[in-house]
Amino acid sequence: MLTEQTFGPVRRYNLARTIMGRGRYWTAAYWVDGLLIDSGCAHTASELLRALDELPLEQIFTTHSHEDHFGAHGPLQRQRGIPIYAHPLAVPVLAQPARLALQPYRRLFWGEPSPCRAEALSEGAHLGSERYTFHILYTPGHSPDHLCLFEPDNGWLFSGDLYVGGKDQALREGSDFWGILKALKYVAKLPITLLFPGSARVRPYPAQALQEKVDYLEELAGQVLELHRRGWSKRRIARRLLRAPRALEWLTLGHFSRRHLIRSILRGAGG
Repeated sequence: MLTEQTFGPVRRYNLARTIMGRGRYWTAAYWVDGLLIDSGCAHTASELLRALDELPLEQIFTTHSHEDHFGAHGPLQRQRGIPIYAHPLAVPVLAQPARLALQPYRRLFWGEPSPCRAEALSEGAHLGSERYTFHILYTPGHSPDHLCLFEPDNGWLFSGDLYVGGKDQALREGSDFWGILKALKYVAKLPITLLFPGSARVRPYPAQALQEKVDYLEELAGQVLELHRRGWSKRRIARRLLRAPRALEWLTLGHFSRRHLIRSILRGAGG
């Protein structure tokens, strides 16, 4: 399933596999001035290729190497022969997606991408298009290879999965709570006018949205650390502070869980 939105010169493609007539677990890809930022999952690759068929496409930027963000990279590269850019840690994963070792739920909702050739980018590098210059920001936390893309003249931040809306009640295995918080504080200092997330709605007031997220995570961390100091178990802390996302924990076989969130807070704080 694919739907499209426009924000001035930026096109957003909302992408999800259709299951029982509904799109499930949406992700977003963005096109601007011949640059594609992420490409959704393998299940929606053909739909995205059709949507981009009459648009110029000169390069692809990868925010990180999770399967729901580079699912159409390979088909687009084979079709158009265009360069793909990613963090150095992401390059071998894009070349061999089997390295992801996908759990059943990830295969169901997003599928395994086909391989592609990517060139490594590092923080401080730039990507240029005909009209814009995009700055590469290294923002690890959600994943070790996570990058954001910032266009300073217009104040656009393409944030991948660094920012998602709402109050997190669980964390993906392998994610770093304190890395996410540090990266959010970093981008919150930028003069952002539009925040383009990889899975949440576009935020026209990004300063407020980012600060609310930072405040929530800092408050949560403080509560977790205080209860841990009192001798509470991780299970008891999770039950006290977090709603029970039982369906998510069951569906992902614990890959997303309250336990991972609490452990990451304590691990990063030396607990």
